[in-house]
Amino acid sequence: MKKNHIILYVLALSSTLLGCNSTKTTTAETDYTQYVNPFIGAADNGHTFPGACTPFGMIQTSPVTGAIGWRYCAEYVYSDSLIWGFTQTHLNGTGCMDLGDILVMPVTGKRTRNWDAYRSHFDKEKEAATPGYYTVELNEPQVRAELTASTHVALHRYTYHKTDSASILIDLQHGPSWNEKQYHSQVQSCDVSWEDSQTLTGHVRNSVWVSQDYFFVMKFNRPVSDSIYLPLAETEKGKRIIATFSLNPEDVLMMKVALSTTSIEGAKRNMNAEISGWNFEEVKKAAHDNWNKYLSRIEVTGSDEEKTNFYTGFYHALIQPNQISDVDGMYRNAADSIVKAETGTFYSTFSLWDTYRAAHPFYTLMVPERVDGFVSSLVEQSEVQGFLPIWGLWGKENYCMIANHGVSVVAEAYRKGFRGFDAERAFQAIKKTQTIPHKLKSDWNNYMQYGYLPTDLTEAESVSSTLESVYDDYAAAEMAKLMGKTEEAVYFGRRTSFYKNLFDKETLFMRPRNADGTWKSPFNPSDVTHSESNGGDYTEGNAWQYTWHVQHDVPGLIALFGGEKPFLNKLDSLFSVKLETKQADVTGLIGQYAHGNEPSHHIAYLYALAGRPERTQELIREIFDTQYRPVPDGLCGNDDCGQMSAWYMFSAMGFYPVNPVSGEYVFGAPQMPKFVLHLADGKTFTVISEGLSKEHKYVDSITLNGKPYTKNHITHEDILKGGTLVYKMK
Repeated sequence: MKKNHIILYVLALSSTLLGCNSTKTTTAETDYTQYVNPFIGAADNGHTFPGACTPFGMIQTSPVTGAIGWRYCAEYVYSDSLIWGFTQTHLNGTGCMDLGDILVMPVTGKRTRNWDAYRSHFDKEKEAATPGYYTVELNEPQVRAELTASTHVALHRYTYHKTDSASILIDLQHGPSWNEKQYHSQVQSCDVSWEDSQTLTGHVRNSVWVSQDYFFVMKFNRPVSDSIYLPLAETEKGKRIIATFSLNPEDVLMMKVALSTTSIEGAKRNMNAEISGWNFEEVKKAAHDNWNKYLSRIEVTGSDEEKTNFYTGFYHALIQPNQISDVDGMYRNAADSIVKAETGTFYSTFSLWDTYRAAHPFYTLMVPERVDGFVSSLVEQSEVQGFLPIWGLWGKENYCMIANHGVSVVAEAYRKGFRGFDAERAFQAIKKTQTIPHKLKSDWNNYMQYGYLPTDLTEAESVSSTLESVYDDYAAAEMAKLMGKTEEAVYFGRRTSFYKNLFDKETLFMRPRNADGTWKSPFNPSDVTHSESNGGDYTEGNAWQYTWHVQHDVPGLIALFGGEKPFLNKLDSLFSVKLETKQADVTGLIGQYAHGNEPSHHIAYLYALAGRPERTQELIREIFDTQYRPVPDGLCGNDDCGQMSAWYMFSAMGFYPVNPVSGEYVFGAPQMPKFVLHLADGKTFTVISEGLSKEHKYVDSITLNGKPYTKNHITHEDILKGGTLVYKMK
């Protein structure tokens, strides 16, 4: 980031009052948001957005610099110089398109009927962001734009430096899309009404990733003096409106936009409950304080650069799952019925193939008050659609990715003692998910008949789908054991060894296999495949990466190789054999290892489980040094709803949940001198690394509460007890 950009960023922060933390008085004196840079990951493949939101909120109001093609999944690329406007919802770090609802853009000058003529250049030096706040100066209309938000409501403040036909473009056709055709056809219906001179309401139904209904209330602090509807193309149904206001130079126009999945009345209730007035600074401060309250749960000692990486990761991890229920608990479910969330809050945006690995384990540790609600939401959705969400968005299922890792999230929560959800209902959801075939990638009949998904009977991703489903079987078996369900524990327990059926002892790879038991040929373990682009038997990866996808039974995997020595030799090759690929999702390469994609995330820790912890420690340092930097292009891949960030935070503290359902965190090596975790019950868990430096990256010994600790992992329960974990570095 440029120096003067940093200055503006700091100035934006200085105008916001400090937040508070109820768990520890001293942390209230620190503004942890100063270490969050929302522009990190907002370059080409990080797919993050810099706009304003609150933790787990429905609203993410943020600038749009593009909307067509994979590059614009978050609608913003840092290097762009043209802003289209500001939309009210966004996905954080995903690889697919959706949301981007209700584009608005302040405009001045002669009005034109060409909606795309209102885009504006802007200077990077006049753009800044901090948690809960975004601002930019738009050159052509000469308007300063400022955005903040509550859970369900976006609040915009526009200062018009000139007032020649001061207007707002309201574009309800807009939405990030894969191509031009979809961009102009994704809206199925759009109804709007001016309820009075300051209030526009409406309902839009569109479809990109899921079929989405949203209702909105848009209210201005000044009356509209005139409005016109722009012409639509043949396939367009989303209205475009130019609303004009009578303003003097330097006058401020404010706008509130409340959303609901249920009704216009629901959106009104959300607005009245959260932002009833027009005090922008008050809303901005509330958003800031909310973020600071969460960020202060972990006190980090380290350099400013390290803190920026860590707290920005913390920030990104808490953007989702999103609360899509109204303030009264009502929401639109997967069957398009309006129902009340059983816990009073319904969450969606579950990128489970990514987040079950580290983001959800992070929530169980640092945001435990949300976990029961997450699980209840998953179970509620499963009872409507017949299976636990694969990738839940806006209360619907988009069927993206493979397996059903909601199973892992539910079982992990139960294993860690969460009991604020109906465990029996949750297990029945797991059982149904893992035994009854449902649309796409759940052919349990072939899975049970062959003990794997045969490549000649499976359209794509046969190897990855088998291996990932085996982990969910393990999760189901573990929950069944804890609940005393012996029959189910035995049934799913037998399936946990199915991974062995795809291991080719000649090539030492997990390899696609035909229904007759023969191996698929020809076979190149370096071939990267992706079901949506080139088919194949692996999911956004290859045999090199997926051979290690046995998170629940590393000793069993080692045995397949013939012992630790051949296992480690093969693992060494993973990090040394060069991979040549142009696949967008397979990035952050160290040899064949791809840190930019989630199936690789646990692999570095396998050395620690095979007797070579020092190699894990070396690799963690290398990944930190090469794959995470506090700049816009500092992420080596999509943040994927906080998973990339969660890997960083766990690994910075020196441990990682290789097998989330086990409740164990495998030791790596800490990357910062000290962490103080403020736990839910007022206890603290302190992590100290003595002698840590660039040269001293290896762990010599570990003590827990002053006593020598020789295990290669620490349990969730040990952390929750509070205490002090000390790494002595060498």
